[in-house]
Amino acid sequence: MNSQAIRQSFVDFFTDRGHRHEASAPLVPHGDPTLLFTNAGMVPFKDYFLGLERPPAPRVVSVQKCLRVSGKHNDLENVGPSPRHHTFFEMLGNFSFGDYFKEEAIRYGWQLVTEVWGLDPAHLFATVFEQDDEAYDLWRSISGLPEERVKRCGEKDNFWAMGDVGPCGPCSEIFVDRYPERPAVGWEEGSEAGRYLEIWNLVFMQYERDAQGELTPLPNPSIDTGAGLERVAAVLQRVESNYDTDLFQPIIRAAAELAGREYGRAEESDVSLRVIADHLRAVAFLLADGVIPGPDGRGYVLRRLLRRAVRHGMRLGFDEPFLHRLVAVLCDLMGACYKELPATREATEVTIRAEEEKYLETRAAGARHVQAAIDRARRAGRTVLDGKTLFDLYETYGQELEAVREIAEEEGLGVDVEGFAAEAERQRQRSRRATGARQKRQASLRAALGELGETPFEGYDRLRLDGVAVERLARLDEGGHATAASELEAGEQGVAVLARTVFYAEAGGQVGDVGWIRGPQGEARVVDTQKDTAGTIFHQLVVERGRLAAGEAVRLEVDEEARRATERNHTATHLLHAALRRVLGPGVRQAGSLVAPDRLRFDFTHDRPMSSEEIRAVEDLVNREIRAARNTRITWQDRQEALARGAMALFGEKYGSRVRTVEVPGTSLELCGGCHVRSTGEIGLFLITAERGIASGVRRLEAVTGEQALALVRQRSAQLAGVEQALGAPAERAAAEIESLKERARVLERELAAARMQLVAGSVAPAGGEQEVDGVKLIAREVPPVPAAELRQMADRLRDRLGSGVVVLGSRQEDGKVSLIATVSKDLTGRLKAGNLVKNLAAIVGGRGGGRPDFAQAGGKEPDKLPQLIAAVPDEVRAQLAG
Repeated sequence: MNSQAIRQSFVDFFTDRGHRHEASAPLVPHGDPTLLFTNAGMVPFKDYFLGLERPPAPRVVSVQKCLRVSGKHNDLENVGPSPRHHTFFEMLGNFSFGDYFKEEAIRYGWQLVTEVWGLDPAHLFATVFEQDDEAYDLWRSISGLPEERVKRCGEKDNFWAMGDVGPCGPCSEIFVDRYPERPAVGWEEGSEAGRYLEIWNLVFMQYERDAQGELTPLPNPSIDTGAGLERVAAVLQRVESNYDTDLFQPIIRAAAELAGREYGRAEESDVSLRVIADHLRAVAFLLADGVIPGPDGRGYVLRRLLRRAVRHGMRLGFDEPFLHRLVAVLCDLMGACYKELPATREATEVTIRAEEEKYLETRAAGARHVQAAIDRARRAGRTVLDGKTLFDLYETYGQELEAVREIAEEEGLGVDVEGFAAEAERQRQRSRRATGARQKRQASLRAALGELGETPFEGYDRLRLDGVAVERLARLDEGGHATAASELEAGEQGVAVLARTVFYAEAGGQVGDVGWIRGPQGEARVVDTQKDTAGTIFHQLVVERGRLAAGEAVRLEVDEEARRATERNHTATHLLHAALRRVLGPGVRQAGSLVAPDRLRFDFTHDRPMSSEEIRAVEDLVNREIRAARNTRITWQDRQEALARGAMALFGEKYGSRVRTVEVPGTSLELCGGCHVRSTGEIGLFLITAERGIASGVRRLEAVTGEQALALVRQRSAQLAGVEQALGAPAERAAAEIESLKERARVLERELAAARMQLVAGSVAPAGGEQEVDGVKLIAREVPPVPAAELRQMADRLRDRLGSGVVVLGSRQEDGKVSLIATVSKDLTGRLKAGNLVKNLAAIVGGRGGGRPDFAQAGGKEPDKLPQLIAAVPDEVRAQLAG
């Protein structure tokens, strides 16, 4: 049975039994700061199990994308050598939210593995928690398994918990004997050796654990199951390793062909091919889900995986980018199941290639620094590179731990992995300090206002609302700390939660609304609107008159001018996205945005700066749509239906089963919960103001619309008129006139420099004005302020005039610093060194410097001591001649 048939059979089995099929959530968990990545099938449903959200159906089935690279589930080091460890994997799962429980879960599991997947019951085992008699009896009665093949295990293996506190419960696992034809072995020996292989885990979530460890039965027990597709495929396709299945072999064969290798001939190269296949899947899916390579967080994990794959490619003989050439193979293999892969293929290839090139350059440039660190360790008698050295190599030269370890081990040295981790953690702590205060403020706000549900939003079609109850109030102090309040007085800052609202809370790149709350006793200005993961909308405000009290009915007024400007910019962002895809290609995808009343910002994947022609073409396309005055269509529909129509989703965002789509007919169709114009004509005008890179493979465009665009046109027009007036030439001749003026200025500057040099040189050292020190001619003078380049030319000219001798010139610069130049003719460098001369003299003016025997320069920060320095030159020359 091929992998696609396994996926489909699993989904069909459970949908036939009343389960709703939920598409895979992104690898980036939505609204869960405790997780970097979705690492299990139940993660998207966590809030359902916790009772924070209502599930879409009481029974659900999914095939979930997962990634495990760090923390509790750190599988990275085992990926490649192990036949069953992966970073990216797919988890088959069925879930019950207070519907069916142990009996149905066990029956479904048994029926699927034996009747649908055709596994021989005689080759199967089941494990249960040692105290779970109910599960033990159900397995015996439903499956007919003999007593010796239903194993009771301890809490370590068969009791699952979401955390130290919260939902938990016993679990039951299904194992298969992979070699039934061999002589029987004991359970522990067989499971440890991989003969008895776990293929499915059924979790019976039936308790709530409190802080004291006490277990209380849940009122609505639930089911959470997970079966790794890769393991199931290996069993059903009867191969030794997950990497021998159809999930990996096409990638491995393609990589082997590029490298001129044959998989299965040598274990060392096989490991590298397995790493490349595994990491390619992880990297491509992360990029498709909107993760961007970077120095920390998710971006660092992505970059680390990509670079590890490149290093294993180097072991196979690759010395140029290769990984991006395998993306097409992955898209052919998995694109039918995961539409985001072909949709982002071009952008993925571009980003991977750019990262490969950058890493190969960084590795080559940094290799000498790694070798220098190894040499220093050897000279000091150390056999291990310490953590600080390792982190410095990474932070300063981009040399990752794994790469340094490979080089160090080749040189016979070890690396301090724990020390490196400690240094990295210290750096993370430093970067977290900026966000720590914000997190404390959020925590104090939750504590002050309590747990609240979703605030109904009624602001798409109206900006005013009367008779709205103020449900909760909190007072904010100067540090942003919140305390509960029954009322707020004039001048006080606070936060209000309302029964309903027309204020849009910041989301999807669109900033929160501002406006006013007017009550019977006073009014407050709303300065920002935010919401939490539960959907509670917080109105941050300042009371400007009277007082605002909890429980009273108020009138809400959104600032219409700001909202309309925001709507213009938001719709313009959609038009910009569509235009970029037309001009730069379908590989462009959104990587972030900001939609504010006065401007918009759009981040997108692209491997190079945009040309002026490309920027103009994008700008023209957007303005063409604006002039067409197309009516926008905003509808609510089933998510799968919207995606089938070609709606673009922002990967990483969480969408429900019903989604809101914003369409500009014939141009753009996106899933979006933001605020938009009714007609593109309302945007008025669109102007791009900046284009720049913000990360590897990511560009940023900034633009303005409407009145801001008109103001910019007027500003530029006024500036051009000023240029015309200053030049005395019309606009069409302005560029030529400016270039002519620049050339004239360059000529005059050269003439001035020559005249100044001649004048200064003649005044400070007239012919015959040099002195002699022990038979050596010397010119030592302070000169008026001149640029450093001119000072050097002046010193060279004076030395040439002397023929044989020493010249030392000092100058007080306009910035309050000292410039010092020393030259020594070639015939004297055996007795006098310009570098030593400058080094000793610079100390007098609080500076330092150095250079070659015939030329040296220095700087200083005490210009008042320059006469003292010049006076000291003869003695310094005499001392060196004597030495």
